[in-house]
Amino acid sequence: MSAITKLLRTPPVARLLAASQTGRLPMASAPLALLLFARETRSLAFAGLVVAGYTAGMAVSAPFLARIVDRWRQPPVLWGSAALSGAGFLLVALSGHTVAPMIAGAVLGGLGTPPLEACLRALWPDLVAPEAVAAAYSLDLAVQEVIYVTGPLVTLLAVAVAGPPAGLVAAALLQLAGVAVFASTPVVRVWRGVPGARHWAGPLRVPRFVVILLGVVCAGAAIGSLPVVVTGYAEAAGNRSLSGWLLAAQAAGALAGGLAYMRARPGGASRLPLVTAGLAVGFVPLLAVPGPGLMGLLLAVAGVFLPPVLTAVFLTADRLTPPGTAVEAFAWIITAFTVGSAAGAAVTGPLVADSIRYGFLFAPLAGLLAVAAMSVASFGRRPVSV
Repeated sequence: MSAITKLLRTPPVARLLAASQTGRLPMASAPLALLLFARETRSLAFAGLVVAGYTAGMAVSAPFLARIVDRWRQPPVLWGSAALSGAGFLLVALSGHTVAPMIAGAVLGGLGTPPLEACLRALWPDLVAPEAVAAAYSLDLAVQEVIYVTGPLVTLLAVAVAGPPAGLVAAALLQLAGVAVFASTPVVRVWRGVPGARHWAGPLRVPRFVVILLGVVCAGAAIGSLPVVVTGYAEAAGNRSLSGWLLAAQAAGALAGGLAYMRARPGGASRLPLVTAGLAVGFVPLLAVPGPGLMGLLLAVAGVFLPPVLTAVFLTADRLTPPGTAVEAFAWIITAFTVGSAAGAAVTGPLVADSIRYGFLFAPLAGLLAVAAMSVASFGRRPVSV
């Protein structure tokens, strides 16, 4: 734990981490809030499409917002995007369950998602010593899992107190609060992107980076399928609120995996496909569809390898992509993950309608495709150590 303590004592790491986690809370709370709101009057398949609209909106906007940050500053982009996203959540909450405003608001909420994740990761090289950057990525990803533990619980609490619209309002307010603290931090206000040769494709002009993104899409699809299938599982068990606790268990497993991975030494070219294989294998036991207690345990195990996979991906991207594209490269990784998540949510809805087991089958299959892509990228002409 000494590495964690040392990082947290580095000014202003603790403040930035706390603000970033608060502002990113809707990444975990909003999908469930949208599901529960839409499910009041619509089918689970339609609710999955609403969530897919939100995550697709994030996927579309993230690289463009990040490119603006790379070429300009962080605070104006963060403030403007938070306002846009909050307006989207409020549109859904006030939609009266009408189809068009629900979908439009969900997409708008995603489009305006502040790029806090990419912004924070671009700051790490300026905040910590070079040898501590890998540990900082791992800590960031581990702490991020607190979002996925607390996010669903915040939604359930808000819904229990004031109904489904309150879950959406809570997401908008927490996002704005996190941006306010993050954007007002001095190091964020003075940060400027690294000068570099500009290209219309940005970091996408590196072929191996594109292959890694394909792997991230597949991993995201596997993870994105879980909220939908877990919601179907909870409904079949007769307790819809069980979904929040099960998703929190998965996130708790990821938190444990991220903290443990901070102690891992740099690996060779096999590290990225190896940890991705661990992620894929972790989904297989879910096919047994056990009772809620054991299901929570299995979901926790399934979450353990997610932070190691993302840590290896971010480290690889940092070494592969050109100077001056750091924020955009990280945003493309986030976009790839959310594209996959949106696809996973959309595809899994109809599968769950047929069978809960069919829904759980999607994740390991998507995980295998992720392993294949990471293997191709890692064992190229010049292997990359992560």
